[in-house]
Amino acid sequence: MTLRRRSFITLLGGAASWPLAARAQQGGRVRRIGVLMNLASDDPESADRAAALAQGLAELGWTVGRNVEIVYRWAVGDPERFRRYAEELVALMPDLIVAHGRQAVRPVLQTNRTVPIVFVGMVDPVGTGIVESLARPGGNVTGFMTIELGMGVKWLELLMQISPSVKRVAVLRDPIQGSGLSLFAAIQAVAPLLRVEVSPVNVDDGDEIERGINAFAPGSNDGLIVTVSTLAQIHRDRIIALAARHRLPAVYPLRFFVTSGGLISYGPNQTDQYRQAAGYVDRILKGEKPADLPVQAPTKFETVVNLKTAKALGLPMPPSILATADEVIE
Repeated sequence: MTLRRRSFITLLGGAASWPLAARAQQGGRVRRIGVLMNLASDDPESADRAAALAQGLAELGWTVGRNVEIVYRWAVGDPERFRRYAEELVALMPDLIVAHGRQAVRPVLQTNRTVPIVFVGMVDPVGTGIVESLARPGGNVTGFMTIELGMGVKWLELLMQISPSVKRVAVLRDPIQGSGLSLFAAIQAVAPLLRVEVSPVNVDDGDEIERGINAFAPGSNDGLIVTVSTLAQIHRDRIIALAARHRLPAVYPLRFFVTSGGLISYGPNQTDQYRQAAGYVDRILKGEKPADLPVQAPTKFETVVNLKTAKALGLPMPPSILATADEVIE
């Protein structure tokens, strides 16, 4: 169990032990924050993200059980749950809602256009119509982007560095999300320059992922790129197992794919973005408007390498990658 997860459990335990009247007496009005997560409540990544948010708030003077209450809902990538939980959270009349990604933000906006929303894990919020612009979001929504469309090019370049013999690349994407289509288009545009052929593999459920990868993989000199999507995160163990079974060098968008056994990732630290989101929550609770807080793009990207997986695939990791990696798992 990580420090952040232990802290999260401690914070929740402390909140549960405080009588409601005592909480109100300690810090005046208790502010309520709703959080709509995209993963399951028992996913280790969910616990880390929730702990980072609670810790970030605590550092700014918002203590669970004293002057703030955090109400969580876990949608597990299910559109119906996103809709239902958005309605539940809005009905609780929160001071603010933290929402992970477009799938969480949209149903909240459809339910209520006034409750402030701080998003995390968003791809292309302007292109998807969530905000008017990055500098001046407008409306009641602002937050933190997880990735930019140019990242697709970086993933393909990284794959070619690791395995120069790759000629065909499967790109795992969610076709329902506009960002999935846009990321694939960015990768497809640069593929001819690197003399590779790219093919989409749609993410719907675990079985569709398995059918798509199994259909793609019998060839030689193949590789895999996993783009950002909730369903890829939920089914990450199955995706990693399929990549191992077919001996596919694979590039992932986030660190926890690699700590779960994937080969290499390049992307922002989403857990840290929850800590950053606490800063916007604090400012909004103190009177600032989401419309005036610019959407923030990631400023730091981390490369994480799993040498055990590389060895199993028979891939020597280039020294240039190891020298610049933020984390190497042996």
